[in-house]
Amino acid sequence: MTRAATSQVHRASLSHHPTMDNLEEDLTCSVCYSLFADPRVLPCSHTFCKSCLDNVLQVSAVYLIWRPLRLPLKCPNCRSVVELPPTGVDALPINVSLRAIIEKFQKDSQPQPPSCPEHHRQPLNIYCVQDRQLICGFCLTVGQHQGHPIDDLQAAFIRERQAPAHLLGRLSDHRWAEVCELGEQLEQEKASCEGLVRQDRQAVEQYFQGLELVLARKKEAFMGALDTASMEVSLAYNPLIQRLKELQEEQLDLLSLGSAVEDEDSPLVFLEKVYLFRERVEALVNATLPEVTSLAITPRAAEYLEQHWVGVTIGGLEEGPVPRVCCCAKPTILETVLRTETGSQPGSWVHDLWKQLHPTPPVVLLGMLLLLLAAVWVNPVGGASLGFSLLSQLSQMVHGLSSELTTSLWETTGFLYAQTGEVVWRYSSALSTLGENTYQQLASLYKTLSS
Repeated sequence: MTRAATSQVHRASLSHHPTMDNLEEDLTCSVCYSLFADPRVLPCSHTFCKSCLDNVLQVSAVYLIWRPLRLPLKCPNCRSVVELPPTGVDALPINVSLRAIIEKFQKDSQPQPPSCPEHHRQPLNIYCVQDRQLICGFCLTVGQHQGHPIDDLQAAFIRERQAPAHLLGRLSDHRWAEVCELGEQLEQEKASCEGLVRQDRQAVEQYFQGLELVLARKKEAFMGALDTASMEVSLAYNPLIQRLKELQEEQLDLLSLGSAVEDEDSPLVFLEKVYLFRERVEALVNATLPEVTSLAITPRAAEYLEQHWVGVTIGGLEEGPVPRVCCCAKPTILETVLRTETGSQPGSWVHDLWKQLHPTPPVVLLGMLLLLLAAVWVNPVGGASLGFSLLSQLSQMVHGLSSELTTSLWETTGFLYAQTGEVVWRYSSALSTLGENTYQQLASLYKTLSS
């Protein structure tokens, strides 16, 4: 270890003691900044290391011309030049007192054994075997390590010196192979479980993708029904709106034409223009204005979803109903009088019949007549009694209609005629289906009895 390194070690070991730090500064050479090594005193009373003075003497001998048999030396502190005999630095006296102080300083600066953190100034000179740490005497007698087995640190070190080799010998190749094989098995089991998790993940993805597709189809169908209703609204209102726009444009055009006719000076031309102007005005005034028809969208989406989709399960998404959204006239006087005269409430047969024909309310009377004919065809006796009862109720209902209702009924006659074919087809199909089902049941019963 070099002198500089040794000095740094001394400084590190004494850095916690202010008095020792000041002493070390006084014992440090001003050339090498280390503790004095073989200190020599110059005639100017300054002390330096012998090796430091040799280096300074070599530099001085190169740059100075001096008397023969004399070696010049410039003091590094006071810069005074002194003469040295031919023997050089060896001829300078040794600073014996300073050397003794340095030796004592180096001896006192040796690292001391650590002291116990719990018991002040008690050295840690006992090895606790149980806790594997150094303790002091107080720790063993009255402290936390009371009653623990103890040993000398060096003796324990020598005794356990061969333990690593013995422990390494226990790690045999058979044990290594067993651990490796077990590790491979665990890796295989892990890969297998991860594969199952991936399969389950794919199954979940496919399942919910299927649900999303079903919901997307149902949504698309519902939106298609609403688009159809929107087209019906446009077909119902756009021609009327267009007709009113044409009337507005005609009236604006006539207002401009009237001003031009008034400014006409030629009698013949004026009379001709007035004639044409009068015809257009009469046509505009006598033109029939379209009636404002109030349409209702049925069924409403929120109500339909609340009634038919709240109870739909995940497995029944495919069977989830999609309504046929249509535009129809709002309830008329006929519907109001029908409910009033018959006293029908939700749940009665009239109310049920009315709900079946709700998209086309004007066909109620025709539907009831068709039901009467079907009942007579199936059961002449019961159908006749039902017919008389139904005719009686119809007679009472018609008798109670006011003149305003009669007028409204005649206005809807054309619409009833147009809807007759559809209603007849509907109930004919129902009767045909009923006959087929009855025939199939009778055939199944006959086969059962024959067997």
